[in-house]
Amino acid sequence: MKSISIHGIAEEMDKAIGERAKNEGKSVNRVVKELIAKALGLDEKPLDNRALFEDLCGVWTEADEREFQESIADLEATDEKDWK
Repeated sequence: MKSISIHGIAEEMDKAIGERAKNEGKSVNRVVKELIAKALGLDEKPLDNRALFEDLCGVWTEADEREFQESIADLEATDEKDWK
């Protein structure tokens, strides 16, 4: 693999890359490679934006889901006399 050096990185950019690496638990090198790949359309996995909308959609706990499933259980049953 090739190596490159990038000179003249603005302080703001350096700080943003460093913060991103720290937040994602990755090396600065890996973050830079991912950013370049994404900018060039070479990233392999699709972008997952679900977390951006959690405040709009809500997030259910397991207890919330269990309560919901229990409350709609009777809707899952088929009453044969309704189909005659």
